[in-house]
Amino acid sequence: MSMITQLFSKARLTTRLMSTLIFVVLLQAIVSGGFTLHYIEVILEERIGDQALQLSQVVSNLPQIRQGLLDHNSSQIQSLAESIRGQTDARFIVVGDLEGIRYSHPIADRIGKKRVGGDNQRAIDKGESYVSKAVGSLGPSMRGKSPVFDNVGKVIGVTSVGYMLDSIDGTISGYQKSVMLVVIASLLFSMLVGLVISGHFKRILFGMEPEQIARLFEERLATLETVREGIIAIDQSGRITTFNRTAVESLGLPKNEALTGQDIREVLPDSDMWGILENGQPETDKEVLINGQSLIVNRLPVQVSGQITGVVSSFRPKGELELLTRKLSHIEQYAETLRSQSHEYTNKLHTIAGLIQIDAKEDALELIGQESRGVQELVHLLVEAVPDPVLAGCILGKFNRARELGLELVVDSESHMSDIPEKLPREQLVSMLGNLLDNAFDATRLHRKKNKAIGQSIKLTMSDYGNDLIFEIDDQGEGILEINRHRIFEKGVTTKLDKGHGYGLYLVAEIIKGLGGQISVDPVETGGTRVIVYLPKNLEYLNQSEKL
Repeated sequence: MSMITQLFSKARLTTRLMSTLIFVVLLQAIVSGGFTLHYIEVILEERIGDQALQLSQVVSNLPQIRQGLLDHNSSQIQSLAESIRGQTDARFIVVGDLEGIRYSHPIADRIGKKRVGGDNQRAIDKGESYVSKAVGSLGPSMRGKSPVFDNVGKVIGVTSVGYMLDSIDGTISGYQKSVMLVVIASLLFSMLVGLVISGHFKRILFGMEPEQIARLFEERLATLETVREGIIAIDQSGRITTFNRTAVESLGLPKNEALTGQDIREVLPDSDMWGILENGQPETDKEVLINGQSLIVNRLPVQVSGQITGVVSSFRPKGELELLTRKLSHIEQYAETLRSQSHEYTNKLHTIAGLIQIDAKEDALELIGQESRGVQELVHLLVEAVPDPVLAGCILGKFNRARELGLELVVDSESHMSDIPEKLPREQLVSMLGNLLDNAFDATRLHRKKNKAIGQSIKLTMSDYGNDLIFEIDDQGEGILEINRHRIFEKGVTTKLDKGHGYGLYLVAEIIKGLGGQISVDPVETGGTRVIVYLPKNLEYLNQSEKL
């Protein structure tokens, strides 16, 4: 059975559809045909039995039959019985006495001999007329039995009128041929219908098999649930046909409510998907406000055979795109920093080469010592205190960036950061630290432009003792007013006048929140701002972050 199921599942749609139709037609033909033939057989037997019974009753009531039995005159009875049989379609008319001796029979040689069948006692003993089915000397037959009474009502004999059952079988055989012809015609018609229907389905389903469609459907559902963009689709009547989890979360829709089948104008009154359905014009990267959220939306009409059958809309919160733009901007800054450093060191190498050529070796060595002294000290400190190459590389890069900006990044010599959990995402760690250092650089530079007496150093202190990783950054900026300290981590909030700011500290806050940490902002007594970040080493927080 399992092998048949496997073969059936691997067959093409046309083959499966035709096989199913043929099986259904055959099953119906077997059930209905068998019932019909059985019903016909029962009806024929009842009709022939009634006919035989009526004729036997007529024969038993004839005076000539009664008198012939009383006179033991078989020739009189035989002559009358054969005359009646010739005028009817009865196979035989047999008249016998109480001893079972025949007085008439279609075969004259059997007159005077005992009957065969043994089904006469009911007529003899009870004087009843009835129908019986038995095997006589002529073969299986349907018989009508009736008693013959004398003038005082005493049973003196039995008449038996029979019809052979082979005539019933012949009639049934004729009906069977008709049923078979109907079945064959139905099968041919079913095959034709199967071809037409399967061809129609194949055109509708773009020539794909049901398993392919099911697989594509599962892939579609998985894709919808994994993409980070919200997706909603409607049909030509404006009812929602598709939505994913991101769409529900982004738009603040009820998570447990079934949106499929609802009108888009009722679920999202601010949406313009209905307008796309009417005009058929796609929209790309359009900023809209839906449910109080600023979104970047793409809307595309779905067309089948030149007719618009629906609209698909994908969207993403504008803030996420701005954060991505901010990250790309940082990458560009890092690339620019590397280019400037390369240019700077090339010039210094040329200077050293010139000093060597003019035999000013002492000056060359002094210049080399000045350039390498600070970097060597930092590298030595990082090798000892920060064995993680990603974090150490980030700090070294920021050290060089500070020198390029005319600042100095001082890493506390007592810093230690070697106990970093393996599961802590390094890209989030360096993104957080890099953004905080960049903000410290900007704050210090802006303050120095106003007051040249302000120092130029930014201090970084790190500690991995205890249950937390602690990063402390001190700048020499103007500081942050107490009234603004609780807002600086909100998206878009910035003290800079240039556009495109206000996302660095927001990104930092989101990373720290995702890692289960905390951040504090306090003024420094000597001026500036101190930012302290606490990240727990507890893996429970990190596991939760991974699941998210």
